[in-house]
Amino acid sequence: MDFAPTEEQTAIFDMAYEFGQAQIAPHAHTWEKDGTIPKELWPRVGELGFGGLYVSEESGGSGLSRLDATLVFEALSMACPSVAAFLSIHNMCARMIDAFGSDALKDRVLADVVAMNTVLSYCLTEPGSGSDAAALKTRAERTNEGYRLNGTKAFISGGGYSDAYVVMVRTSDEGAAGVSTVLVEDGARGLSFGGLEDKMGWRSQPTAQVQFDNCEVPAANLVGEEGKGFKYAMIGLDGGRLNIAACSLGAAQIALDKTLDYMGERKAFGQSIDQFQGLQFRIADMEIELQAARTFLRQAAWKLDTKAPDATKFCAMAKKFVTETGSKVVDQCLQLHGGYGYLADYGIEKLVRDLRVHQILEGTNEIMRLIVARDMLKNR
Repeated sequence: MDFAPTEEQTAIFDMAYEFGQAQIAPHAHTWEKDGTIPKELWPRVGELGFGGLYVSEESGGSGLSRLDATLVFEALSMACPSVAAFLSIHNMCARMIDAFGSDALKDRVLADVVAMNTVLSYCLTEPGSGSDAAALKTRAERTNEGYRLNGTKAFISGGGYSDAYVVMVRTSDEGAAGVSTVLVEDGARGLSFGGLEDKMGWRSQPTAQVQFDNCEVPAANLVGEEGKGFKYAMIGLDGGRLNIAACSLGAAQIALDKTLDYMGERKAFGQSIDQFQGLQFRIADMEIELQAARTFLRQAAWKLDTKAPDATKFCAMAKKFVTETGSKVVDQCLQLHGGYGYLADYGIEKLVRDLRVHQILEGTNEIMRLIVARDMLKNR
């Protein structure tokens, strides 16, 4: 196995890092205060090919591998994990449309999706169904023209902000087999949004409930086949889990880099604090854990790219391990900054807040453990 990045992958990482440092990092604090990401950013992201990272080249996308994509998210999250994670959600939706949508749907929407003139949100979670996603109740009733949607989606990144929503809906009562996927475009009659959620982290992402009240959706907006929506959603989540893990990794790496700089400048008892052996042990532990996390993440991405039979298990393990490692590292970095780490100007406390949700979304880390345990018991 060789997980060393190729020249092309190094170039992809460098391009994403430079863009993030120039176009995102200087504004991340302001965007967090404003509670939104300027929409003008997204077409510039699209120009880099990041609006359709793993949309096929035939559909106008970049056609990158999952491993390539983790490099992009790792690099962008070094500027702001909230912005990087929002892009991950858009890409997860774009891939679902490309992989399962009809030719007519792809012809109609994908060009703008890839260019990020159309920003997408992913709507699976509901007020009464989080980890038990197959229990979703948002219903899509067949009409002569398409579907009539009724129900509510919760914790939706981009709710009231995005241009279209990839929505998992119930078209029959047959459990997971009764779930379908539809694309609901902003402005659809019967589509509305709840108030903005006041969150601990990811504060630059507008988050709100997405509500459907006799919302009419044309039949042409069905993604794939009726009854396959839950399968599509779960397939999308494997890649989404890698991306979120990559966002934790990049944010933790930039926190450690900043901490090393700070420790070289900060003096106590007549010397810079990086000369204290006890603190050297701590930065060494963080480096070891981050490198282990990086290798694990790339192995999981490689398994997903090569369609390994245990790819889902590895994506779950990587998500659990890397997100928890990332949170542990940024917390340690805050501690090593002392009181300054608690101040917003140093940027560390934002990373602590932003990364906490990574252990909850795309399936909680408890669900990741369940996926792993069930696979172990099934194959013993």
